[in-house]
Amino acid sequence: MTDRILAPEAERVVRSGDFELAVYEYGDPSAETVLLVHGWPDDHHLWDRVIPLLAGRFHVVAYDTRGHGRSTRTERTADYRLGEFAADLFAVADAVSPDRPVHVLAHDWGSVQSWEAVCEPRAVERIASFTSVSGPNLDHLGKWLRDRVSRGAVWGPFTQLLSSAYTFLFMTPGVPRVVLRPLSAEKVWQRFVGLMNETAPGNVRLGPTFREDFFDGMRIYRANIVPRLLNPRERRTEVPVQLIIARRDVAVRPAGYADSQRWAPRLWRREIAGGHWLPFSHPELLATATTEFAQAVSGGEAPRALRRAEVGRERGRFEDQLAVITGGGSGIGRETALAFARQGAEIVLSDINLDAAKETAELVTAAGGIAHAYAVDVSDEAAMAEHAAAVIAAHGVPDILVNNAGIGQAGDFFDTSAAEFDRVLRVNLGGVVNGCRTFGAAMAERGLGGHIVNLSSMAAYTPQRGFSAYSTSKSAVFMFSDCLRAELAGKGIGVSTVCPGIVATNIVAATRFSGLSADEEARKQAEYDRLYRLRSYGPEKVARQIVRAVERGQAVVPVTPEAHLQYHFHRFAPGLHRFIAARVKLT
Repeated sequence: MTDRILAPEAERVVRSGDFELAVYEYGDPSAETVLLVHGWPDDHHLWDRVIPLLAGRFHVVAYDTRGHGRSTRTERTADYRLGEFAADLFAVADAVSPDRPVHVLAHDWGSVQSWEAVCEPRAVERIASFTSVSGPNLDHLGKWLRDRVSRGAVWGPFTQLLSSAYTFLFMTPGVPRVVLRPLSAEKVWQRFVGLMNETAPGNVRLGPTFREDFFDGMRIYRANIVPRLLNPRERRTEVPVQLIIARRDVAVRPAGYADSQRWAPRLWRREIAGGHWLPFSHPELLATATTEFAQAVSGGEAPRALRRAEVGRERGRFEDQLAVITGGGSGIGRETALAFARQGAEIVLSDINLDAAKETAELVTAAGGIAHAYAVDVSDEAAMAEHAAAVIAAHGVPDILVNNAGIGQAGDFFDTSAAEFDRVLRVNLGGVVNGCRTFGAAMAERGLGGHIVNLSSMAAYTPQRGFSAYSTSKSAVFMFSDCLRAELAGKGIGVSTVCPGIVATNIVAATRFSGLSADEEARKQAEYDRLYRLRSYGPEKVARQIVRAVERGQAVVPVTPEAHLQYHFHRFAPGLHRFIAARVKLT
């Protein structure tokens, strides 16, 4: 996140009919222009946290729409009709970028206004791309409502009308100034928006005319909602449109965009786990999405995330996604690589044994997938940071991260040396932490969401003698994942904790048994490896559960039947669980 606020490098007034619009410019004027359009009740300060992220690449232009900020104010409701706002947008675009079309990023009513503009005939020449955030085309929305109601599919329209119920208050003359006056206080509004969008109130940037904008700007509701929803027009565009849809938007429901491709055939759609005011809560996401889209429509190569967002393009479930998997040289890691590859993902896999990683990569390639093998010790923080930097430079930021690498350890606590105990923690816990700190941080900074899978174990919630080091490491992974899930929820990154039970992999054959001679340890390893293989629960079944966890966004995933049983047993009868653990030894 960035709190760096840029002062405009140039300010000007652009005339649109009888109105003067306050315009603010940032970055290199010779670069491609990104035009930022705010909604209600904001002014150009809505974009304060987004502008620094765009200004190094683009000529960034923000302006106060009519009736807001330092632009001309008016009390005539007719001056707030969408056609007037569209004319203003073209006037600003012509003034700041007369020779090249502009890329538009717009939010809320700014997006509604921009939809009006991109559906005008001249838009193809003046607007290179349009990124729409939480603001639909009202004609399209009206058509969608009519279509669904005529077919008896009333649930979607009902939820949208319920979400929009506040607009009836806004459209009632005089009443909002009485009823909503407390909400128009700056600090109250900042706390309200911060709560609704899971962001700090200090991230909610307001201009000096906020209270005036709050009430004056409501005229846009009265001027447009009823006419457009009751008499929707056929409004089409050939401008490339990118929809940024906030799943937790209380004002605009995602279902209302379902038919957008009928009117915007060149359509990309990204759904984000966020609230209505994404410019305050997710500035990195909007900057990244806008940059990728602008570069792609200008002839650059479309990144994986953008290709994935293209509407109407057939693809596998995880096609155009990059999955990074640690411990991919065998067992669960290998099968997970194969499972994601079968559904179209590009695979980056690592293992401490490079030959084993290469063998997995060859299996993926033989099955028709794409895989890249690396050697890394996940317990080495510096090595993981270097590995992540190399992977991101060569293949990009991952969409899926599977922290799978781990080792086994058994033996009574007093027989387990400090070095052995520390080794288990560094690999099993430290490897997960290092993976999240490097790849996970890049995913969060990119701002386009993703999913992290951390391999814990049934041992995380199954107290037992002889497994103090291993169970401690896996229990720590379990709680770390719970904490990380809470932290990353606002960034659209899911975190799944996968807890296999007794699974036939080579981890048992390589498990260290503290307090035993080499011969005794070898006998134990062979004995337990044979028992695990008799269990006949292969790693491919765990891999299927990992893929499903990513598809469904599951939080905690016990895998085997015994893992499920122990999970619920520990939750509902922890005392009995501890009583049994004190009297039964498995090793």
